Amino acid sequence: MLTKEQVKRHCNIEQDFTEDDIWIDTSIKAAARYVETWTRRRLYDTADDPDYLVDPDRLLYGEDIEMAMLMLIAHWYTNRETVSTGSTTSALAFSTEALLQPYRIYGL
Repeated sequence: MLTKEQVKRHCNIEQDFTEDDIWIDTSIKAAARYVETWTRRRLYDTADDPDYLVDPDRLLYGEDIEMAMLMLIAHWYTNRETVSTGSTTSALAFSTEALLQPYRIYGL
């Protein structure tokens, strides 16, 4: 799963800047939950998890999932409010969905 150091590197945050560490930890959890909610599948860090083999809707963490999570967190880091003012377009939703779409369970 993502680490705080990976997120800081992706967001161009100095590693020794610690004021946002709690926010970053929370965002990593929120991004994982976003992936699970959007795909309608449970995200597993490794295939060694005992529940992984018995879960018919399992989703194994990989590079494309990681990129989607990094993009989400970077967006959230830059835009910390629920409303964005002064911007006209955003490709984040499309980019994130493009990475996650192959894993989404459609239906109910």
